[in-house]
Amino acid sequence: MKKIFLYIVAVFVIVGCQKEDIDKTPPNIDASYDAFPLQCDEIKRGETFNFRARFTDDTALGSYGIDMHNNFNQHNHSTEVGVCDIDPLKSPVKPYVLIKNYEIPEGLKFYEANVSIDVPEDVDTGDYHFVVKVTDKAGWQTLKGISVKIVE
Repeated sequence: MKKIFLYIVAVFVIVGCQKEDIDKTPPNIDASYDAFPLQCDEIKRGETFNFRARFTDDTALGSYGIDMHNNFNQHNHSTEVGVCDIDPLKSPVKPYVLIKNYEIPEGLKFYEANVSIDVPEDVDTGDYHFVVKVTDKAGWQTLKGISVKIVE
């Protein structure tokens, strides 16, 4: 009887001490396939381009966002190794700005984003940042900052 009691206590101790599975890993933005844009890519004003990226997570993805804004003052939040040619400083007249957020379908660990983006004909050409953020269900976020140019 004493052995059974000790066995039951041991089971309760082991079960009670097991840690809950907690997501401690941020999601990934994979640019190793047909992603666009990539560092130093050019985007033509007055045209439409497709943003393409692949997101992965070990547990579950949540959402992603795109932020495209001018870099006419040469600030930096690039996460890429390559350095692009940068235009001289200038003041914006009609800069292009894009801020969009998208939900990823529930329960996915892998998602390929493909979004058509129109660039108006009359926006300023020059240096821009294209920032992609992906967030998993646990709230971990990964950011990729890419330098691009809007050209004629």
